[in-house]
Amino acid sequence: MALPVTERGLKSVVWQKIKATVFEDCKKEGEWKIMLLDEFTTKLLAACCKMSDLLAEGITVVENIYKNREPVRQMKALYFISPTTKSVDCFLRDFASKSENRYKAAYIYFTDFCPDSLFNKIKASCSKSIRRCKEINISFIPLESQVYTLDVPDAFYYSYSPDPSNASGKDAIMEAMAEQIVTVCATLDENPGVRYKSKPLDNANKLAQLVETKLENYYKIDEKSPIKGKTHSQLLIIDRGFDPVSTVLHELTFQAMAYDLLPIENDTYKYRTDGKEKEAVLEEDDDLWVRIRHQHIAVVLEEIPKLMKEISSTKKATEGKLSVSALSQFMKKMPHFRKRITKQVIHLNLAEDCMKKFKPNIEKLCKTEQDLALGTDAEGQKVKDSMRVLLPVLLNKNHDNYDKIRAILLYIFGISGTTEENLDKLIQNVKIENESDMIRNWHYLGIPVVPQSQQGKPSRKDRSTEGTFQLSRWTPIIKDIMEDAIDNRLDSKEWPYCSQCPAVWNGSGAVSARQKPRANYLEERKNGSKLIIFVIGGITYSEMRCAYEVSQTHKSCEVIIGSTHILTPKKLLDDIKMLNKPKDKLSFIKDE
Repeated sequence: MALPVTERGLKSVVWQKIKATVFEDCKKEGEWKIMLLDEFTTKLLAACCKMSDLLAEGITVVENIYKNREPVRQMKALYFISPTTKSVDCFLRDFASKSENRYKAAYIYFTDFCPDSLFNKIKASCSKSIRRCKEINISFIPLESQVYTLDVPDAFYYSYSPDPSNASGKDAIMEAMAEQIVTVCATLDENPGVRYKSKPLDNANKLAQLVETKLENYYKIDEKSPIKGKTHSQLLIIDRGFDPVSTVLHELTFQAMAYDLLPIENDTYKYRTDGKEKEAVLEEDDDLWVRIRHQHIAVVLEEIPKLMKEISSTKKATEGKLSVSALSQFMKKMPHFRKRITKQVIHLNLAEDCMKKFKPNIEKLCKTEQDLALGTDAEGQKVKDSMRVLLPVLLNKNHDNYDKIRAILLYIFGISGTTEENLDKLIQNVKIENESDMIRNWHYLGIPVVPQSQQGKPSRKDRSTEGTFQLSRWTPIIKDIMEDAIDNRLDSKEWPYCSQCPAVWNGSGAVSARQKPRANYLEERKNGSKLIIFVIGGITYSEMRCAYEVSQTHKSCEVIIGSTHILTPKKLLDDIKMLNKPKDKLSFIKDE
């Protein structure tokens, strides 16, 4: 039997749950099945297992439920799908009538709650062909060991668009997000105390109240769960406007920099080596990627060549010994060497491609961005005139419009808004009239653009002793929030609890109220607590990095961060530009 996927936190927990609730539930020795997936469950399974893992569970073929397929009437089919009209209709077509059934029988597993209307539709049409029909409560994608996404990028538009005709769409998406967040908590065996950031918008409050109600109902109804009260974990729900700076700043840690500067789609990086086009998937199965993705680019550029030298010296040392046993040992290690060298070549290419973009233009830009974001220069001196810092960027013909807009935004965020006259001048001088909504529409996220806000900026932790690089002095605000939550320092006015009886939060690692031990989960966290964070409208790669850094320094608490989707600065600016435009009703909202 193939080994399960690598023990990587959230991914491993999700895979173990899918194994227990889906595969073991319908397993019969020696009986192979066909598996049918929709768009969402394809992403979900791709995130936490390989085809070899599915083969080990008796799956011969994986098919797309939306596509036309040849019937295989002698085999049973396992449907792992979202409870939507589209997916259910595709299932019903496979069992239209007894003579036309595509498969011998069906086992259906829904990612989460199936509305009665859809369930009744299935019951009325083909109940005789169904062996199982269950809801398994995993309606999120474990993107990394400590990062999840709900995979609903359009939630950004519905949450922040000012168009009153979107109200029903917004309500529907809030309901859907709340249900998905509950499945995150259920998968982690947690019933957390729910808190939200109270200002400046009301989205976090609304979503938090929905999550609290749905959590209560879930743990009342779920007979198998021993958890009835609150566990020693906290769930924080935050609106995206809490930290606009981290969304537009150029980050110089490896993962964030690569996704910002290079055209990486679906985690796939395309590169040239030896004159050939190649592609590589940036994933957690690659230990080198996991080790260096959060390091500063300067460190990465030093580390990879060192590793390559290390390998070649090991190789030479082995080649020097002519004994048969040394040779046979080396032959056994060859694939391992080859694999390691390939990984290093990929990451060296990735780092060099980042530097090709960085050196000509971005390097100078980063100094300006850091000064504007922090209000102080590298020596710690206060920036007296932000406009003087900004102007050289706007006058530089080598910067594209996106980079200029990002700099203007950092200037505006730094002075808590500007005058209409000043903003008009900036837009006209840089000739970005067509893109001006990328700047103006930030006020829909509760960020002062025009007029200036009278409120002072929140005070930040002093991190001057943390020894950062000059061009990476900014620390995402989420890191302050994580550390304050673990140390029980969050202001309860600013971060109200939803429940009347909040969880006892103990950052020192109180024993959880959960009763059933879960095998194969990070041992050192067994008695620890969890801090689960959800940001409405996207998180950045730098914010993802903070979850790992804080978990590393606060060993008793694991931080798990998630959102509707993952942001890059360019995608976010495109989304912000669209906020005041009409949008067609989207199909992903769950059918009632």
